[in-house]
Amino acid sequence: MRQGEATPKSGWTGNPLGGVKAPEALTLPDPATRFARTAARLEALSDGHPMMEWLRFMGQLAQAQDAAAREIRPFAGPDQTAVDQLVEARMPPLAADGHRRNRAWRDGLTILLDDINQRSTPQPARAVIAKLRDCQIGALEALADEFLHGAVTDAGAGLYVAAALQVYFTRLAAGLPAASLRLLPQRGLCPCCGSTPVSGVVTASGRTPGTRYLYCSLCATAWNHVRATCITCGETRSLSLKGIEDDSGAIKAETCNECHTYAKMLYQARDMKVDPFADDLATLGLDLLVAEAGWARHAPNPLLLVG
Repeated sequence: MRQGEATPKSGWTGNPLGGVKAPEALTLPDPATRFARTAARLEALSDGHPMMEWLRFMGQLAQAQDAAAREIRPFAGPDQTAVDQLVEARMPPLAADGHRRNRAWRDGLTILLDDINQRSTPQPARAVIAKLRDCQIGALEALADEFLHGAVTDAGAGLYVAAALQVYFTRLAAGLPAASLRLLPQRGLCPCCGSTPVSGVVTASGRTPGTRYLYCSLCATAWNHVRATCITCGETRSLSLKGIEDDSGAIKAETCNECHTYAKMLYQARDMKVDPFADDLATLGLDLLVAEAGWARHAPNPLLLVG
């Protein structure tokens, strides 16, 4: 069996008398905790941070996402037959750039806007929210299409559209039949929606400590990716870790000299509270240092791409 492939939960790799249990290939998101955890982590990280006010605003946005994830009405995703067919074809069942959205994402956007508008939101943000409230359905769908195809023209509105789409795809991914899913041939892409990861987490506990999981920037699915391998080009020969001196060492940039890209990795052994979404936003200083040294980020954080 190749690294990262799913095995039966009772199965073992290697010597059954003394082997090591294989890591779970992927873990579907839990909408009940995904955004609440990020919001709490952003609030904790904001204290004394140079970007305190911005991180607190992003924490409020995560709280609004949590409200939308809890209050949005139930809706159905693709059925079992459709999922099986797409998985058999080695395609993501919720392909972000091809999935036919239903109105649930717009319902989530309305809940999100209502929630954040009740908070101490800066005036420029309130103006953007008011503009979005007046948008016709066609205009909203156009904004969503732009974001999902990486061609954002209105960054202000795009921030809230991206946040609502994260809620929508997280809810969809949570309802997929996990046992039917498989990792994609392009291991750096989400097996549920085909999006790029926001960051990776190296575990320090659980079934297989030391395993690396990449976290989808859109639907929050986590999937196993072998360590010491570039998530962009797959090379192993010229990887190194870059960090900021005198910090905790919990967040590093894994750089590749083959393709000159980097991706952030979070180490639970250094901080069990790391959150792949919040800690990425709170470590923009690391992005700047690595970019100045000549590496390009593997893929942008969606909320930074538009915000």
